[in-house]
Amino acid sequence: MSVLFLIQLVLSEALGGTSVTVYSEGFGLVREVREVELKKGVNRLPFVDVAALIDPTSVHFRSLTAPEEVEILEQNFEYDLVSPDKLLEKYIDRNITVYTEEGKISGKLLSPGREIVLGTPDGVKVVRSDVIRSISFPSLPEGLITRPTLVWELECKRPGKHEVEVSYMTEGMGWHAEYVGVVEEDALELSGWVSVDNRSGATYEDALLKLVAGRPRRVRGRPLGPFRPVQAVRKEAAERPFEERAFFEYHLYTLGRRTTLKDRQTKQISLFPGTEVPVEKEYTYDATEDERHVLVHIVFFNRKPGLGFPLPAGKVRVYKRDKDGSLIFLGEDRIDHTPKDERLKVAVGQAFDIVGERRVLEHRKIDEHTSEEKVRVVLRNHKGEPVEVRVVEHLWGDWEILESTHRWEKKDARTVTFPVHVPKDGKAELVYRVMYRW
Repeated sequence: MSVLFLIQLVLSEALGGTSVTVYSEGFGLVREVREVELKKGVNRLPFVDVAALIDPTSVHFRSLTAPEEVEILEQNFEYDLVSPDKLLEKYIDRNITVYTEEGKISGKLLSPGREIVLGTPDGVKVVRSDVIRSISFPSLPEGLITRPTLVWELECKRPGKHEVEVSYMTEGMGWHAEYVGVVEEDALELSGWVSVDNRSGATYEDALLKLVAGRPRRVRGRPLGPFRPVQAVRKEAAERPFEERAFFEYHLYTLGRRTTLKDRQTKQISLFPGTEVPVEKEYTYDATEDERHVLVHIVFFNRKPGLGFPLPAGKVRVYKRDKDGSLIFLGEDRIDHTPKDERLKVAVGQAFDIVGERRVLEHRKIDEHTSEEKVRVVLRNHKGEPVEVRVVEHLWGDWEILESTHRWEKKDARTVTFPVHVPKDGKAELVYRVMYRW
């Protein structure tokens, strides 16, 4: 699926002014509507304040006032920005004035660099960079600009004021979700935030902000040509800053107010206020991940009441209140894009009072392509309450469990789990025998 079609759909919904659609994959789509004055015939129209990281091959321009009366002859992206090195380079063989601690020296610039070489009426002089206080140039050289600029040459058949639409893709933008959960015994108070990062090289004032959750396919190394856009809530929505809805094969989050995205700024906006969902605690022992420690998860469903809407990928931080009301950090994990009604499992950390131990008690080779193993897993629970631990075992080849002290569940072709009940201040042993064929 090309990102091109998705961009067309997004643009078809855009309102006047500036709109910015940010993708979680690290790029953005900018659309601006401006009013310009065009004369009859050929016009040179500069468009300043565009992103420094713009993809110039993705630029789209059209007159909304009279689209059939304005024709694009040529389009240029000028990004040769002013800098000390560029000024010196442009002024080779031209006169400049160098101010030092001892006075000023005027002459023709023969060579720029760490040592500036000037041709003066008194001969050639070399000025070291560490003694230069400032340099004076008569004017800004042609071709240098102060801001990245798009320039069009247009053929206009209808002179006067035109409302024009400009859209382009830019790198240097992205967003991600962050969640904060406060867990009680059997409930989780969860709130969501989005962080929007703008390092595109431009500021977008009073913009309509849209966030796309999903992974549009992008073809690297092939230019995206100009295109024309196609013409063409939930009950709790008023309480949420973002309106969420399905959009093609993705999900679109639209901020219900306009906002300003400054260059080199990370902006955090509430995705949804705190909401309470039922939660369970789950213990997992996987000796391939950690031979001794048991991992603690909190498990809940993305469904109503409480949630029940698509959650974008992001980091979940989990806290718990102490008896004095202060929050204690328990751990954090990352979730993927999660549709409604799906189960979420958030790893929090290691259980302090539950330990595991795994040993291969027997290994017997039966023939050239068959062997047997006897495995024991011991779980010790030092808590004052019983727990259930899911023991994860990774098998290989064509396997068959011949006997087991506990029931087991096949997760996939290489993984089985054993739910093991461990009494308070006690221990439990899981023993199973498995046959491998290859």
